[in-house]
Amino acid sequence: MNPLTPALRRELRAKAHHLHPVVSVGQHGLTPSVLKEIDVNLLAHQLIKVRVFADERAARDAMLETICTALDASPVQHIGKLLVVWRRAPEPSPPPAARAGAPRAGARNAGKGERAKPGATTKGKAMAKSAPQARRPRSPLARTAPRAAAPRSTGIAAGRKPSAQARRRRGQGT
Repeated sequence: MNPLTPALRRELRAKAHHLHPVVSVGQHGLTPSVLKEIDVNLLAHQLIKVRVFADERAARDAMLETICTALDASPVQHIGKLLVVWRRAPEPSPPPAARAGAPRAGARNAGKGERAKPGATTKGKAMAKSAPQARRPRSPLARTAPRAAAPRSTGIAAGRKPSAQARRRRGQGT
């Protein structure tokens, strides 16, 4: 478990405020499959929320402690039945040394000196990605444009005489 500075903890709590729980711990507790799912989500997102359906706070505290020690993560916040966990992103591994002049494995046109594009398929099989892909953050803007307001009638075009207050506003007097 990595200790967090108060400033970093405050920053992480602010970032976690908008997150939804990505893992739920049910009646069977912390099973190896639940720990693996938490690990996968920590690799992808670094900061996650976990919903625990246990009623006793001591049991939830014990689960948070177990998650953090088993996955080398840091507890950020425990509020109600939500646990916020953070783990620093792993250092990227250096690319494997490529042989000079040799085509890459999976290149379609190896004889022509062209390389295969990342994510391209080879003989009907999709190539595996090197790292898990993070979710695209939601846009704070609305998905559709707001409807335009109906044009307002002044009342004159509708055949009505403007009120005395409207005439005063326009400077026409009474």
